[in-house]
Amino acid sequence: MDTTQLLKGVLDLAVLSVVADEDGYGYDVVRRLRAAGIEEVGDASVYGTLRRLYSSGALTSYVVPSDEGPHRKYYGINAQGRAMLDGQRKDWYEFAGTMQRLLGTEGGA
Repeated sequence: MDTTQLLKGVLDLAVLSVVADEDGYGYDVVRRLRAAGIEEVGDASVYGTLRRLYSSGALTSYVVPSDEGPHRKYYGINAQGRAMLDGQRKDWYEFAGTMQRLLGTEGGA
């Protein structure tokens, strides 16, 4: 199954979840998503999602100087982002439960 379309629908939720645990810069968020099992996520998709979530008021940002290269822009979740994460998490669990009922048991029907 090509999960590209599924990922597009849940990337906001995944990114918010990652930065809820710990602030991160773009590639760090990509790395954490891949380590969690979302290996097909594209760098550009994550960077765009971070910018969009920041523009919508769900994330804060700050710059940290780096001795090893360019400065890094870190993103952190704020109260609005936590509320968004809570709502999307609830929606996800409801949807996932519906799909499990529709498809039968976890191992398949």
